[in-house]
Amino acid sequence: MANKNPPTPPSYRPPEAAQTLLALFHAQGEVARLSEREQLFSSLLDSVNAVLWAFDWETRQVLYVSPAFERIFGRSVSLVMADYNEWRDSIYPDDLEYAEQSMAKVLVQGAVEDREYRIINGQGEVRWLSDKCFINHQREGEDRVIIVGIAEDITDKKQLEGELQRLATTDVLTQSSNRRHFFDCAEQAFQTAREKGSALAFLLLDIDDFKVINDSYGHQEGDQVLQRIADSGKAVLRRGDQFGRIGGEEFAAVFPGCTAEVAEQIAERLQREIQRLSFSHGEQTYGVTVSQGLTGLSAEDDSLDSLFARADAAMYQAKRQGKNQIVRG
Repeated sequence: MANKNPPTPPSYRPPEAAQTLLALFHAQGEVARLSEREQLFSSLLDSVNAVLWAFDWETRQVLYVSPAFERIFGRSVSLVMADYNEWRDSIYPDDLEYAEQSMAKVLVQGAVEDREYRIINGQGEVRWLSDKCFINHQREGEDRVIIVGIAEDITDKKQLEGELQRLATTDVLTQSSNRRHFFDCAEQAFQTAREKGSALAFLLLDIDDFKVINDSYGHQEGDQVLQRIADSGKAVLRRGDQFGRIGGEEFAAVFPGCTAEVAEQIAERLQREIQRLSFSHGEQTYGVTVSQGLTGLSAEDDSLDSLFARADAAMYQAKRQGKNQIVRG
């Protein structure tokens, strides 16, 4: 019976020249794919608004920075690669020690992810960075310590945080401390004075006959009076004193490290400054006065409330005695 199975075809091997050509086509395809990946990687680095970097800890040499370095730092990549001091010189002077010490922590911790510091870019602008860094684990037998990281520009975020903080602590009308912020600061000053045994003075100030101003000239005019009073307070008080609006027409001040006698001299200057203010409504001009109550920290005071109560009582005594005066309690 005839064999119906077809014969097995002989194995085919392309000629050597053809094999070489196929290998070349394969290699060219691999090169093309590698080139495409490199172009994609380069495109991604260009689009990321953060600086990827690598640093040799022992030699203090910057091994790599991504293209965003020139956008964020405003400095040449080639210069920072040639000289590590280009990076150091870009850091805001007050933040340099922190930036260097926090990066050194990576040697112990393996990673540092909460670094925030300022730089001065090539245009002289101060920018905030959030910089995370990690130890790059080397192959066995290699002794180099390579730190890698990513630095992101967070200036806009910091500015927003600052604005939110300002809104939370500032009286919108007068731009002085609001009641909550003032008493938070006053409490801190009180506790510090108690711990150190230092002096502290507390002042309350109330605008005389403020309701008459609002009723006679309108609330817009009253707002202007409040703003001018606040400006006077900020101009007269010392650096480190706290001044704020704590009620409708009531302001307060705390004087850390200041006796009641010295604080009274400041209050007198404030009184004179306010008496010099002049306001106009149509053809009418008018002035304003204030009544002030002042007290100093004593050994019996166990809380800020006791200072506030004495200053408040002294202020109302100034009102009863004819206004436009300072009474110490």
